[in-house]
Amino acid sequence: MIRTWSASPEGRSAHTEQPYAGLSPDKVLEAATRVGLECDGSLFALNSYENRVYRIGTDRGVCVLKFYRANRWTDAQILEEHRFATELAAAELAVPEPWRFDGDSLITFEGFRFAAFPWMGGRAPELDAADSRELLGRALGRLHAVGFRAAFESRVALGIERYAMRPRELALNSPLLPEGLREPFDRASGALLQRIETAFEAIGELRFGRLHGDCHLGNLLWNAHGPVFVDLDDCVNGPAVQDLWMLLSGSSQEQRAQWETLIQGYERFADFDYRQLAILEPLRGLRMLQHAGWVVQRWDDPAFPRAFPWFGEPRYWEQLVRDYLEQIAQIDSPPILSC
Repeated sequence: MIRTWSASPEGRSAHTEQPYAGLSPDKVLEAATRVGLECDGSLFALNSYENRVYRIGTDRGVCVLKFYRANRWTDAQILEEHRFATELAAAELAVPEPWRFDGDSLITFEGFRFAAFPWMGGRAPELDAADSRELLGRALGRLHAVGFRAAFESRVALGIERYAMRPRELALNSPLLPEGLREPFDRASGALLQRIETAFEAIGELRFGRLHGDCHLGNLLWNAHGPVFVDLDDCVNGPAVQDLWMLLSGSSQEQRAQWETLIQGYERFADFDYRQLAILEPLRGLRMLQHAGWVVQRWDDPAFPRAFPWFGEPRYWEQLVRDYLEQIAQIDSPPILSC
């Protein structure tokens, strides 16, 4: 369910040009107070690009208020995120479950949609420590054992059109792309897209389930019991390998050793279709295409020029073209991982 508080004219207009222009610290605390939380006045902005996220102290303990970007997800899609988090928490996975206020987890206040989550502390993961990567594999196996019981009905599925074709077109048509680099970018990104399409066509149909969707180390914490999955904002329907490949890095030899330990823990709780290894590098290429289009799409948000000041410089696009060509070569090479 969704609880709505009447929006002021200022709240409504804040979304038309700059999505968070009207979201001051006082407004954040007022939103918390409106749902019945007694705030102690402490407020700390957490790192987030798509949304605005704040840690505040309340009478119910330290919590995180997450203000959702307008027009990104529908209410139904956000509520599916919340239900998934609740289902995972019920399975005793370390995932913040949204607080509910008179049964409602998604609150609309002054034109902003937000949810409150318990603060789950932890440190940055150190996967080189003994047994840490296997423990992470077990946690992901448990997450997928829950996630593959069903599929999302409203949230999107991982697919080439949404995550590669559209972002590529956004970047290609952006004034941020220097004119002299438009043709090289077009050729390199087009060739990379073609490799991705070919790989997905060759593998055929894969089983899709509910995934974390953005399972990189920046979305993980580590506490005394193991991994904490801190953000389900990008949860999607997709193949299991999407939640695994981003946890591999380094040389081919290092990635093979990391995979061996990760999958050993994973398969204690979930089966893995090893055909998916054929799209590991194509998925990496898909994310590379997605990233450039994502920054272009969000450039009017003042947070993005501050976070990516080099994005409009020729050297960034020159390096991106080289990165695409290197990724094409990686896809064309024998796979690092195989059955």
